[in-house]
Amino acid sequence: MQFELTKEYLNELRESLDTGIETPILQEVSELHPADIAEILDELTTEHASLLYKYIGKEKSADILIELDEDVRERYLDSIGAKEIAETFIENMDSDDAADIMAELSDKVKEEVISHIQDEEQASDIVDLLSYPEDSAGGLMAKELIQVNVNWSMLKCVKEMRKQAEDIDNVYSIYVVDNQQKLIGTLSLKKLLLAPSTAKVEDVYFKDVLAVKAYEKSEEVANIMEKYDLVVLPVVDELYRLIGRITIDDVVDVIREEADKDYQMASGLTQTAESSDHVWALSKARIPWLVIGLMGGVLGSLVIENYEGQIQIHPEMAIFIPLIAAMGGNAGVQSSAIVVQGLANKTMGFDSIFSRLFKEFSVGLLNGVLVSALIFGYNLLFSDSWALSLTVSISLITAVVFATLLGTAVPLVLDKYKVDPALATGPFITTLNDIIGLFIYFGVGRLLYNYF
Repeated sequence: MQFELTKEYLNELRESLDTGIETPILQEVSELHPADIAEILDELTTEHASLLYKYIGKEKSADILIELDEDVRERYLDSIGAKEIAETFIENMDSDDAADIMAELSDKVKEEVISHIQDEEQASDIVDLLSYPEDSAGGLMAKELIQVNVNWSMLKCVKEMRKQAEDIDNVYSIYVVDNQQKLIGTLSLKKLLLAPSTAKVEDVYFKDVLAVKAYEKSEEVANIMEKYDLVVLPVVDELYRLIGRITIDDVVDVIREEADKDYQMASGLTQTAESSDHVWALSKARIPWLVIGLMGGVLGSLVIENYEGQIQIHPEMAIFIPLIAAMGGNAGVQSSAIVVQGLANKTMGFDSIFSRLFKEFSVGLLNGVLVSALIFGYNLLFSDSWALSLTVSISLITAVVFATLLGTAVPLVLDKYKVDPALATGPFITTLNDIIGLFIYFGVGRLLYNYF
């Protein structure tokens, strides 16, 4: 049954921790899933968290630490020594998780923790993983895996696999390497079980295997695993030697982080921000695009000021200024969101920029005609000015088409020059289309009012 955290539960737990008496609720907490315990620890003070950890085994404590919110984890690790970090947590983690935790520590503490790790091979693996960029395949991979030599017999293969499996929770694949440690294929458990004891690995292994280089971007790793429905992906070095594996749980984290980043960027946040961050951190993430929006607003007001005389002669035009600006901004954001999504999940195909622009032009024109017809009908009912009716309708068609084209072109150009296309959505497109929409509106109005 899924665990649900309540205020009453937290209060009872705090009281038990304060008394220092092992109560049924403490026993219950220690038996929960690590993710549920992490949810509880996120709501506790560092002192209470330290007390609760005493009732939990080392192996489970390590799993809980990984699930904790980053800020909570940082506060807790700052409150304990390097020796405890190494013995309680790092030594009980897979190498990829241990490297992630170590990367959050200061250089001084990092060195101290490594010096306290008793298993030299594990320490070496962690140091190796820390050398890779965080957003690369090497930064995602774990060193723990099962590999067999292509020249081994089935008996030796099983014997060696038993040794390797001791340090692995989930065995997804068995990798086959040659004498130079180069990845050459995979071995299925079914083949291993059914093959005669006299057979060799070279007789039964599959030669087709998909792998990524250690410095491949994490986004590309996620795309590969999603495309081919993989739960695990081997990692090789430049010489195609097997050095690690990436599991689906790590890729899910990448996908979520990328989605969060793109959503926040589209919302006008210049850096990753969470609701739990301090006021200054949240403000820093938001202020740059607010300033850009402010500048856009000033430019928009200058456009209106430039046509002040026209508004004085035809004040009814002022009524539809928000409509033109809003519709242009909405159309631009819609088209840019579709393009950014297509670029992110590699579904854009091989269409050229011009074919994509023509398609979006067609969509923008159709949408523009529909909404313009609606507003034209509205003006016919509630306004006796043909000039105003035509000005609003023609401006709306033009603004929607132009905004749609701009919303398509900008992310495509940004992507071509290796700039995150998510920048093209949200405040950027909205502000730019507001200004252009006003120019279109007053320009069309000046022409039509002179004619009528």
